[in-house]
Parts: sequence; structure tokens; C-alpha cells
Amino acid sequence: MSVKRVVLLGIGHTNAHVVKKWANDPIPGCELTCISRFPTATYSGMLPGTLGGQFDDAQMRIDLRPLADRAKAELILADTNGLDLERGRVCFADREPVDFDVLSIGVGSMPTGWDDFRDSPLMVPIKPMQTFLHRLENHFDRAGEAANRTIKILVVGGGVASVEIAFCLQQHLQNRGSARRTEIEIFTSSERVAEGMNDRSVRRIERLLRKRGIRVCSGCRVTEVGDETVTTQTGESYPADCVIWATGAAAPTVLGRLGLETDERGFIATSETLQSLTDPRVFAVGDSGTVVKSPSPKAGVYAVRQAPILWNNLKAFMSGDAMQRFEPQQDFLKLLNTGDGKALLEYGPLSLHSRWAWHLKTWIDKRFIAHYQSSDPAVDVEP
Repeated sequence: MSVKRVVLLGIGHTNAHVVKKWANDPIPGCELTCISRFPTATYSGMLPGTLGGQFDDAQMRIDLRPLADRAKAELILADTNGLDLERGRVCFADREPVDFDVLSIGVGSMPTGWDDFRDSPLMVPIKPMQTFLHRLENHFDRAGEAANRTIKILVVGGGVASVEIAFCLQQHLQNRGSARRTEIEIFTSSERVAEGMNDRSVRRIERLLRKRGIRVCSGCRVTEVGDETVTTQTGESYPADCVIWATGAAAPTVLGRLGLETDERGFIATSETLQSLTDPRVFAVGDSGTVVKSPSPKAGVYAVRQAPILWNNLKAFMSGDAMQRFEPQQDFLKLLNTGDGKALLEYGPLSLHSRWAWHLKTWIDKRFIAHYQSSDPAVDVEP
């Protein structure tokens, strides 16, 4: 019997679960190949806390080499430039193609609109997360040396991730011990920050931002990022030394090169079993895919919840068994790191800001990533 090949393109939250499960229970008659642009995967839930000095950089990372080795999987560090669906291949510009019998795509997303201003020296997009902290620190070093005045940092995007970055960035700057005065301002095209959270939580966040001296420019859509300023749709210009681009999710350019049907935003269109509508051999998970019949927000919690569904369906695809359908949950626990040793917790109508909530968030985050960092393949947990 010929050996079949399962290929994972991108090792984000969902595909990493497959590698972990494979170490204990490989799919019979199959070999596993992992393809990633980076040697590590970054857990998005811990990125703001790492920025704020609450965690070491290594604590938020999954080292892909030992993870793949534990699964006896091949790890290829490379950029793909497309798929050959007729032959069942992942193609590259600088190496031989990789054949697949089944493929799971989990390459994440990029912030909306970042590419329009990528040439500006002010720009620091939050993704790829693997390099964000390094790029930001390099930018601060250059800006701090050049500026003999207050350093102005603009966070563009008003979602929960942007708010966490703004809070934890303030802590990061304090930890750096810079003598320079720094101002942080959030620019959002929405009328309020933290869309998706309830009114009580948003009011708490707004009060915390005011108390911490972080200003919010609401209804401010950024239309231009120059060498020293940003301009909004009203034509007003604002001086800036750094622009952290943390808008909502946009499809990375690689998805447009794969020859697969996409939704109106460029993400791979899938069925409820997470399979591409173009080719049932191809799955798309996390931010990379959109379940057309029941689309969900591009958030890490959904990528994590898809993980056991993907694992079941990869096995079912190879064996001919019944597939499971992914049904996104309507509500879930939200924990927002406020960078001061506290977190804002929201669940349904409940909203509170406390150290207890931060300890809960830290426990959940560390417990999640430990299962991928552990050298013991027996350490396992369902998301």
C-alpha cells in the first residue's frame, strides 16, 4: 500500500494541534509534512503580555522543529507561491514542489490596509506576529535617537487587539526606562473602541484609556501614512513617530495565488467541514478560511475551536468515515489584558476588571501553549 501525505501549510493554532495529535496517534498509512515561513509559531493571546514584559518572548512561542520531530514530521521552512491542484502539489519558487493527498491551509491573516502604506518609515504592522516585537523595538531605537521631543505613537485600529496593544505598549515603554516623553493615541474608523464587547465593558475600557492618558480618535479613518504624519478622511494630518497598524483581518496575498474559491474578502471559501469549495482535498482553517454558511469573526478562539474538528476530518477524509461540521459558538469568555497586572473579563452580561481576571487569563494562556512546548508527547489536551 502506498504511503499518503498530509501537508500542513502554515502552523497556526489549528494546524499545530494536528502536529501535536500526530505524535501520539499518527494517521495510519500517512506521513506528515509541515510548511512554515517561520521556525516558530506565536500564540496571539500572549503577544500583548509579552510586549508589556509580563512574559518572556520564548514563553509565547512554539518552536516548530522539536514539535515536528516529536511527530516524526518533515518541516520545510519556505514561502509557497501557489498550488498545482491537478497534480496535488504545493509549489515554491526556490525548491521542488511537495505532493499532497490532503492539505490544510492555516497561514493566518494580515491587518486590513497595511499594504497600502508599507513603504512608509512609520509603519509597524502587527503581523507577522513572529517578528512584531523585534520590528517594533528596532523602530523605537531609531525613533528615540532621532527625536528630541515627545515621541508620538499611533495605534491604528480600534478592536480588542488594538486596545490590548495600546495598554501593554504603555507598560513596555515604562519598562524601557526612556527619558523621552511618549504619547499613545488610538485611531479607529468606528465610533467606539473594542467592537464586539458589551456596552458595560466598552465604557470600562474607555475610562481606563482616559485614566492612563491614552487618547482615542474615533471616527478617524486613516487614508495616508507619510514620512512624518498620518492623514485621515477629513484631510487632517497628525504628527507621528511610529504607526502600529493593528486593524481587522485581511487575506494574505498568498491566498490569492492558490487557485481556490474565496469569499468577498479573499479568504478561502469552505463548507462546514472546513473543506475548500473548490477541492475537497484542501482544508482551510483559522483566519485563512471562511465557512460560507456560518461565517465567524477572525479571532483566535475560533481557530482553537476548529482544531479538533480538523483533526477528526483529516482522519475521516483518509479513511472515508463521516465528517464533523464546525458550528461556531455564539458567545465565549473574553479576557482583555490591560497591561497593569489586571484584565477585563466579559462573559455574556458580566463585566469586571481585576487582578483575579488577569491570573485567570495567564493560567489559560500558559496552559494552552504548554501542550505545544512540552517535550513529552503524552502531554495532550483538547482545546
